[in-house]
This record gives sequence, structure tokens and C-alpha cells, in this order.
Amino acid sequence: MTSKLESLKQHTLIVADTGDIDAIRQHQPIDATTNPSLLLKAAGLPSCAPLLERAIGEAKGSAEPLGNACDRFAVAVGSEILGLIPGRISTEVDARLSFDQDATFRKACELIELYERAGITRDRVLIKIAATWEGIQAAAALEREGIQCNLTLLFSFAQAQACADAGVYLISPFVGRIYDWYKQHEGRDFSGFDDPGVQSVARIFRYYKAHMYETVVMGASFRNTGQIEALAGCDRLTISPQLLESLADQAGTLTPSRLLREGAVDLRVELDQIGFRWAHNEDAMATEKLAEGIRAFAADQLKLEQLVASRLGLAV
Repeated sequence: MTSKLESLKQHTLIVADTGDIDAIRQHQPIDATTNPSLLLKAAGLPSCAPLLERAIGEAKGSAEPLGNACDRFAVAVGSEILGLIPGRISTEVDARLSFDQDATFRKACELIELYERAGITRDRVLIKIAATWEGIQAAAALEREGIQCNLTLLFSFAQAQACADAGVYLISPFVGRIYDWYKQHEGRDFSGFDDPGVQSVARIFRYYKAHMYETVVMGASFRNTGQIEALAGCDRLTISPQLLESLADQAGTLTPSRLLREGAVDLRVELDQIGFRWAHNEDAMATEKLAEGIRAFAADQLKLEQLVASRLGLAV
């Protein structure tokens, strides 16, 4: 009998949300994505220990050995994953650069250069950038240079509008963190089509398709399989190994969600910086979750740096 995972793969491109090479080998997704939190976890896995040691060794003697070693580790993990999947890897820019357009652009170019030195062409890499105004503008510039981007930590409709107008390749609207916020603030649970996170992705999906944007919609940050099933038919879904296993263990047939096809479609609006900041600011959930997400990724990046620094004999 067909599993829900196999059924889902007939309608949606599945992306593994992990830096665990063994998990990717097991689930065989098309694409994969990492972030500072996942790389920090990967640094503690036996399978990634040689990659970390090699990155540290190669960074010794460079102008900025700490940052260079972390970048090399991210690229090493990404390169290893690319040997197991046919598609692309998403590698994230340091979250502490989220409000610096020029620095984000430079860091993205440095990551691509490291991949190309490793024999990985840029068409197999997506650069992940937080969907701040500065991040979106950096992504627009990178896209013009042939470096395609994945805009992450996306919670508001304004972020989605700005990303589409910037011509970014892919966005990762979060489901689970939106669900968390509304569950806490309203004191009740949600499921299926009533889930605010599911509704957010569906609204963005309908808007993109109605106005013929080419930007790919990849739902992210899931808390349960019900959220995933409610978005069957979305362009892509990035799913943790635990939820991939749960879907693989459940028999059933999934069909494209009517929520993606039915419902009101917002009028096309192009936002300038002032319009973007105001519209995003009006969404309390999105404002809080974007700031929280950037802080969390920055904290895990710092923890990774502390781990690397201890190996290099440096102080952080």
C-alpha cells in the first residue's frame, strides 16, 4: 500500500530540512536545506566530525580563521549532501548580517566561491537569506549575478510580496512558528485548514500563481503531519527527518489541497521600503517571529563559532 510520503511526492517536491547526512541518505529527497541551528547539530554528529576537522584545518592561516572555518564547514556539509541528492542544497548567510545588504551580498558570493572551489556549480546551490528588507534587496542583486536565493524566516504577506517583486528564486514561508504564536496568543489549538500557518502559505501560493510570479513557494517549519497534508500540492515542502519518517509509516493517499486553489486572491501590490516596513510592522506575529528567528540563528552561529574557536585555540 502507498505511504503518505510516496503519495505526497507525486504532487510536491520534497526537501529534507536537516544537516544529518545519514537521514538524507535514508529518505532520498530531491533537495535539502540547512541553517545555523542544523549545522550546529551536525557538528556534533560522528558522520560530520571529519568534515569539521577538515574545515578547521583549511581555515588555519587565513585572515579570519574562525569565520572561514564555519563557512568551510557549511560548504563541506552541503557538498557531502549534494553527493546524495539530485537537486540543490540551501546554505544560509550569517543571521547577524540580516540588516546589512552589502555584507549579505559579499558573504553570499564568498559561499558560492567556496562551493565552486569544491567543484560544485552555483546552479546546485541556493543562498538562504532572512527576508528582511535588506536581505530581500541583497537577494535581488544576487539573482542578477546568477546566484539564486532562498528567502527564509518569512512570516508576513508583505515579505512574500517583496520577495516576488525582487525576483528571488524561492521563498520559505514558515508554518509551525506561525502556528506556535497563534496557539499561545489565542489559547487554543488549530488543525488542518484552520491552522494559521497553513492559511498563510496557501494565501501566498494563490497570490503567486494568480499573478504569475515564477518564485517557488516552499512551505517550511512544520509541527505535525497534518500541516503537511493540508499543503499537499504546494511547489515544495521542506520537512524534518522525524516527520518524513512519520509520513513514510502512514498508509494513505494525498491529493492536492483545495486550499491552494480556492479562496480570495489579493490584488497585486508592489511595495517600496516604506510600504514594506509599515505592512510588516502591522503584523504583530510576523514582527515578533522574524526578530526571534534572527536572534535564534545568530545564537546558534555563535555556539558553532565557540566550538570551532576551541579547536583553533582562539577566544570568542
